[in-house]
Amino acid sequence: MANRVLHSLGSGLNQARTRVRTQGLAVFSSRGLAASNHRHGEDSWFKSLFVRKVDPRKDAHSNLIAKKETSNLYKIQFHNVKPECLGAYNKICEDVLPSIHADKHYPCELVGTWNTWYGEQDQAVHLWRYDGGYPALTEVMSKLRQNKEFMEYRDERGKMLLSRKNQLLLEFSFWNEPVPRKGPNIYELRSYQLRPGTMIEWGNYWARAIGYRQGNSEAVGGFFSQIGQLYMVHHLWAYKDLQSREDTRNAAWQQEGWDECVYYTVPLIQHMESRIMIPMKSSPLQ
Repeated sequence: MANRVLHSLGSGLNQARTRVRTQGLAVFSSRGLAASNHRHGEDSWFKSLFVRKVDPRKDAHSNLIAKKETSNLYKIQFHNVKPECLGAYNKICEDVLPSIHADKHYPCELVGTWNTWYGEQDQAVHLWRYDGGYPALTEVMSKLRQNKEFMEYRDERGKMLLSRKNQLLLEFSFWNEPVPRKGPNIYELRSYQLRPGTMIEWGNYWARAIGYRQGNSEAVGGFFSQIGQLYMVHHLWAYKDLQSREDTRNAAWQQEGWDECVYYTVPLIQHMESRIMIPMKSSPLQ
């Protein structure tokens, strides 16, 4: 009899414990869910403070920051030459490229052609301008395929190269138009890989910054990529020599406002590179 009573009491206690645990879990679950939702709401509100708001735009950034008074398209070529072939490479470039530049049959101009002096070694850099944009580029490429001298040059050139790449560029509206220049000069090509989505900011800051860098007529041209490696910016500068470069760059820091432009543009950059270049004999930019 006593055993049955104890068994019955034990069963009742177990059932009571089960109900308490079940109810407790339900209360904890509902409270935890409410707390979780509350924290999620706080997190979402907090994160929203740091979400970058983008103003709606009705036009591509290239149309906002590129020159509108011209329809020029630029192509920059980087050729990495076998070290033992650099002299021969320069010779065939000087024999062929100026003839294309001078021929009115081709709607293009050779803006400049250089060898890299400091930076990537045994490298040639060519900058072309196509007057008329993409249709002009298409026309030139089509005609060059029919040009026997150029096709022979291209075949011979191919034997001398380790690698090559190119980009199609537009010019910033606030930079100088690159025009032929007498020498002797050295040229610096500063290339910036920007964070995607920051081209407008870069253009806005440099539209002011370029005013600090005109004192010695060192600004030659500024470009941004359209095809090839994207969000690339190239600034081209001319100096008499390396010491002149150093003096000119240091002088910019003495002008009020230059430091602010640098401060705000540096965070936009993912990678940057500087080349010091020497013009080839056939370059319009000497």
